[in-house]
Amino acid sequence: MGRALPVILRQLGTALAVVLVVFVLVRTIPGDAIDVLGIEGDLTEEEMADRRSELGLDRPWLAQFRLWAGAALEGDLGLSLRFNRPVSEMLLYAAPSTLTLASLSLLLGVTLALVLAVGAAVFPSGILPGLVQAVNVWSIAVPTFVVGLASILVFSVWLGWLPVRGQMLSPVLILALDMAGQIAKPLHEELKEVAASPFIRTARAKGLGRLVIVLRHVLPNAAGVLASMTGLVLGGLVGGALTMEVLFGLPGLGTIAFQAIAGRDYPVVQAVIAVFAVGVIAANLAADLAHRWADPRVGRDGVG
Repeated sequence: MGRALPVILRQLGTALAVVLVVFVLVRTIPGDAIDVLGIEGDLTEEEMADRRSELGLDRPWLAQFRLWAGAALEGDLGLSLRFNRPVSEMLLYAAPSTLTLASLSLLLGVTLALVLAVGAAVFPSGILPGLVQAVNVWSIAVPTFVVGLASILVFSVWLGWLPVRGQMLSPVLILALDMAGQIAKPLHEELKEVAASPFIRTARAKGLGRLVIVLRHVLPNAAGVLASMTGLVLGGLVGGALTMEVLFGLPGLGTIAFQAIAGRDYPVVQAVIAVFAVGVIAANLAADLAHRWADPRVGRDGVG
């Protein structure tokens, strides 16, 4: 716990910095939701000024942040400027869809990465090592939103197999494949390095089969890399989930954030980003601690 405390404090500091930066950045966008309502004719000039004063939007940014942060720590994320609804209520409505998409993508992505990496280690002369390389290049070179648009065009518009909006099969497969490509190659490299260790040569000399050696001896020693890489790609998974929700019309946090940005609804934007930032940082922290647990050498003598 002593070695983990600096990591926890660093992650908490990162979360606070992200929330503060987002809070300031959304206020650099010209106009706000009150201006949008005024343009749409829903509020008069006097009502707009009263509304801004009531919400504290006429105060300096730092004062606004202190008020918002203090309320957020008590569980109050404010009211939507456009819909006059509690932001926490809107997030609770949208969160299940996002959690389902992210969880299924994470589970399938890690499973695919394990299958590819272990298969390539067990059959090094087959096609799997090349497939690991190809999937890795694909995940780096092709953005997920491009794959999403292509899948809509092919499977929904041309073939008519899937609905254009509201289905989760395509987003899950796209995100999982992207995640698997990023994890499988470094995991495979770690498996090869562990496989070259003296104790693995000893296991071979005892007559153990390749699959048994990989599953019983090699893979457990590479668990730290799996945990570390999973933590590293979580940020991309979150960003990809936001994009997929908008592309496929899923009623999740990404769609709410997109609509809030378009409507300059500050409280909703900053709440969604804050929730995602804290979630990703918490997941990275869990992955970091899991890596340290799986490989006690990490963090020892200044390493890691």
